[in-house]
Amino acid sequence: MYANAALQQRMKHLDISQAELAKLINSEVEELTGTMGHVTDADVRRWLRGDTKWPQERIRLCIEKVLQASATDLGFVMRGKQRSASPEGDVRRRRFVSATGGTALAVVAPTGRRLGLSDIDRFHQEYIRILEDDWRIGGLDGVETHAAELALRIQSALSSGTTSSGVRKRLHRLASDVTSSAAFAAIDAKSHRRARTHLEKAVTFAGLSGDSETQYHVWNHLAMTACQREDFSEGVAAAEVMKSLTISRRDPLYVSLGHMRNARSLAKMNQPSSTIRALVAAEKSFSRAEAGERPEWIAFYDQSEVYGLGASIWFTLGQYDRAEALFHQTLGSIQPTMIRNRALYTTHLALSQACQGELELACSTSLKAYEMFPSGSGSKRTTDMLGKVRRVLQSSGSKSPEVTEWVERSHQWT
Repeated sequence: MYANAALQQRMKHLDISQAELAKLINSEVEELTGTMGHVTDADVRRWLRGDTKWPQERIRLCIEKVLQASATDLGFVMRGKQRSASPEGDVRRRRFVSATGGTALAVVAPTGRRLGLSDIDRFHQEYIRILEDDWRIGGLDGVETHAAELALRIQSALSSGTTSSGVRKRLHRLASDVTSSAAFAAIDAKSHRRARTHLEKAVTFAGLSGDSETQYHVWNHLAMTACQREDFSEGVAAAEVMKSLTISRRDPLYVSLGHMRNARSLAKMNQPSSTIRALVAAEKSFSRAEAGERPEWIAFYDQSEVYGLGASIWFTLGQYDRAEALFHQTLGSIQPTMIRNRALYTTHLALSQACQGELELACSTSLKAYEMFPSGSGSKRTTDMLGKVRRVLQSSGSKSPEVTEWVERSHQWT
């Protein structure tokens, strides 16, 4: 008999072996986060022996889903420190609830518990931390997973609690924004399949919210994933949807970003005239936008980002000198909190310099970009751009000591 008799009995009741349980949990982790889990039968034995008394949250949620029982009912024991730190003891109880085929996992609040503004605020504060982590370190697995887990908790709270229609819509809006953050982390990690999976869920939440700005947020990321997949016609179509939404008719800032996404796709389709018209429209719309209260996610789209996106478009059109000048303006005005974006645009600057034959300068700039990387950064967009710089330097055939040393050293980075 194992120390965790409750877990052992539940597995026996459902006729699930240790290896089968690990496999089922890994499948649920993939459904939750977009990435296959790494649970093994050895992990299951540690749970059974009581060596691991309280698994990580995403693993615990998936255990509950597979075994259709709460963690505490399965013999897991919350660590004393966590128990005392949690002001909401009732949230510790989790169990399956059947909904549309029995596939929804719910965090069970007391029966009839009514969700209100305090719940929105609690979830929203966690969402802000996710945004800050994304701005700082980029597409790290932990950022994506945290966002996916938070969206699940919001959905679970909605499934198990009662609320007014207004609060429900605000929670659906928040669930969509959080899921869009998971998608953006996947975009930054250049994992467009995971991003697409997240966005399919975000579309549903956005529709339930009935909010135009929330729908815009999702379509913004759909435009980006289309470009990553090199489906530029879909990118143009997504940008057109962005511009057609009610929020764009009310606020020129949103029109501007829609034109900018459109210009990006058109540039990739080698349509310079249409690209420049869209870029000019983006800049004019941005100049008409007034300061005001907007959702946190769009804080990135300021004057520095207009410079940066414009520079990327001019680079795609082959005007490297113009792109370089705009990248300098980007880096001179970017917000201090946008650490990942500063590193990313610095690599863009290095590439524009390399393409103009300024090889030693490109080496120096790209080294600065690498040194900006925060520990644990998951921005594959940035490391891939460093790889492009290296390929340009290699193809130049330069034997300059600065270039050859940089090329050799950069293999450790990308």
